[in-house]
Amino acid sequence: MWIERWEPEDERFWKEEGGERVARRNLAFSVLSEHIGFSVWSLWSVMVLFMGPEYGIDAAGKFFLVSMATLVGGVVRVPYTFAVARFGGRAWTVVAASLLLVPTVAAFVVMEPGTSYSTFMVCALLTGVGGGNFASSMTNINAFFPLREKGWALGLNAGGGNIGVPVVQLVGLAVIGASGGPRVVLGIYIPFILLSVLCAARYMDSISSVRNDTGAAKAAVREGHTWVMALLYVGTFGSFIGYSFAFGLVLQTQFGRTPLEAAQLTFIGPLLGSLIRPVGGRLADRFGGARITLGNFLAMGAATGAVVTASVRESLPLFTCAFIALFVLTGLGNGSTYKMIPGIFQAKGERLGLTGEEAAAYGRRLSGAAMGLIGAIGAVGGLGINLALRQSFKAVGSGTGAYIAFLAFYGVCALVTWAVYLRRRPTRGRTLPGTDTDAKPQLSYAEV
Repeated sequence: MWIERWEPEDERFWKEEGGERVARRNLAFSVLSEHIGFSVWSLWSVMVLFMGPEYGIDAAGKFFLVSMATLVGGVVRVPYTFAVARFGGRAWTVVAASLLLVPTVAAFVVMEPGTSYSTFMVCALLTGVGGGNFASSMTNINAFFPLREKGWALGLNAGGGNIGVPVVQLVGLAVIGASGGPRVVLGIYIPFILLSVLCAARYMDSISSVRNDTGAAKAAVREGHTWVMALLYVGTFGSFIGYSFAFGLVLQTQFGRTPLEAAQLTFIGPLLGSLIRPVGGRLADRFGGARITLGNFLAMGAATGAVVTASVRESLPLFTCAFIALFVLTGLGNGSTYKMIPGIFQAKGERLGLTGEEAAAYGRRLSGAAMGLIGAIGAVGGLGINLALRQSFKAVGSGTGAYIAFLAFYGVCALVTWAVYLRRRPTRGRTLPGTDTDAKPQLSYAEV
């Protein structure tokens, strides 16, 4: 299960020596594990739909429950990123999948009226381990694929994981429709968690050359591009996960939908956003991630403007359509932004005078270290979404103020994308003295 030689950029190794086949097998079972992880992470977006007046928890309290799940899911992504190199991709996937049993079984035990709010809070916090699966999974799969296919591979891996959100919401819809209780939803997931553990142990591999590089981690923290991409990922993935957790509650609180009516709509946006994420990666592979990301943020601003209008007019049809469009755009942006990360650092390597495999190695080294931090900050963006909605509903009884704040933030993201990665600059001072900049065209940030 340990692979000693791994050279995905070598075309012969990739096509003729089985590299592609091994990478795709690991991708498939990585998607399964991450999918279940996302479902567990977003369990409380479903559990709160079952929590009627007999639970004694108001809308602000429910928003706070899902916010805490988002917070922990973002924080644990940092250690999960480094765990892949410490224990191996296969072994850590087995451990991460096994940990999903803890919050699922805990919620199964306590999910009934009369349980204290603090107990529910602890259970919601525990589901954050499901959010950590994303970081370790993406770090692991990033090592398996060549740069030319990272957009597709990372997009498919993340998109397959993201689908865990609408799937658990669909399961919740089916259970509510059948007049079942929340324990039924939790009971359904326990055997699937065990299945993901067994599949990871049987079919996945670890690459021995993947090592934790504290120097790379420190360099990634000092690198301005890491923080720029973290901001952009807050705008895309932070929005996706935040809206996924909050949409059903918004429908219940602002538009008076019943749990069944809310559940019938809640899953649609996350499902479409998850399915389109690989498309965002593919478009970024072809046209450049920065271009796709800029256009996407402009479109997200337009969709959010429609959400604000619908909120003011109290138009449920317009609100639902605009919100679903916003979900689709968050998924597209998730794919394009994550594709940008390895390309940006390879381009940075070329600007430092590196060429060929040296530049590619530099890009892999820093992007692998940066992905965990970027993913963690992006996930914490979901916390901001839910806290903003909680405050807006608590203050004025609607989410309009929060939606306006989101609109302004997407404008900032669009401006930053253009200014850092697309605005033309003079080339003077961009390379080290003595480098031959005419020998080979440098990779443009707009192409990454």
